[in-house]
Amino acid sequence: MSYFERHVFLCTNQRDEGEMCCNTCGASEALNHAKDRIKALGIGGAGKVRFQKAGCLERCDAGPVLVVYPEAVWYTYVDTSDIDAIIDEHLVNGRIVERLRLPDHA
Repeated sequence: MSYFERHVFLCTNQRDEGEMCCNTCGASEALNHAKDRIKALGIGGAGKVRFQKAGCLERCDAGPVLVVYPEAVWYTYVDTSDIDAIIDEHLVNGRIVERLRLPDHA
């Protein structure tokens, strides 16, 4: 059994000005929101859910992006309401949010 039931890596990479990157799309704010939300829901910590910032996940063209393990489900999002949908549907209820899901391979 894994230390966390689900481990979510959210790209917060910052590239040079003018280059597409997740952080210019609000990734740091999204990560802070997600951490606050899972804490408020009581689903964070050992044996539960962990949101963690990541460097470049090499899916900049689809950004901003995050990936949920162990399922290896990739998501994009626009704002915190999308982050909430991923938390509520996938992390709490175990249902993939198809409207935000990215294909496994480009």
